[in-house]
Amino acid sequence: MTGQRERWADLTGGQAGEEYARRFAQLAASGHDIHGEAAFCAALLKPAARILDAGCGTGRIAIRLAELGHHCTGVDIDPSMLAVARRDAPTQEWLLGDLARLDTLGLPQGFDLVLAAGNVIPLLAPGTEPAVVRQLAAALRPGGLLVTGMGLDAAHLPLPEPPVTLTEFDHWCERAGLALRRRYATWSGAPYHHGCGYAVSVHARPAP
Repeated sequence: MTGQRERWADLTGGQAGEEYARRFAQLAASGHDIHGEAAFCAALLKPAARILDAGCGTGRIAIRLAELGHHCTGVDIDPSMLAVARRDAPTQEWLLGDLARLDTLGLPQGFDLVLAAGNVIPLLAPGTEPAVVRQLAAALRPGGLLVTGMGLDAAHLPLPEPPVTLTEFDHWCERAGLALRRRYATWSGAPYHHGCGYAVSVHARPAP
């Protein structure tokens, strides 16, 4: 552990897994498409890609990507979320760990895509964000993609104000050797413009 508490832990107390799963089950039952993030990522990938879902939560996205034929590993710091993922997909790899110390989990490097959806970056422990971005970048193969989704205002965050700006995030990515390739306002690909409350970003580790 880094010694700093994740903003997520402060919000939930580490006991949100079942409630989170019920919320998405209710959305699915009411006809909502709950697989937008998975569809977005799948469109960027070749068949049978290796994916790291960083901050995987209950495994909703990683499970869907596995159903689409990809090889997915999920990492999360919240045991209650991982308990749901392990129950729903016991044959997939789910690891309990701190993203700021991803290199201690014994993961093989060379992922085709690393995903940090669901406001993972804004909900990290304060001050650990640059280290997490470095760890996620290091897990990618040359040419691999870092895909992130993050709220930029209170309407898109479970926080009174955003703790991270896109300028800061892009700077951390640049320092980690990543280049911005595309940016959208939604997982369905709506164009991003300055002032949007949400950003879906695709950064790439340059190929040799």
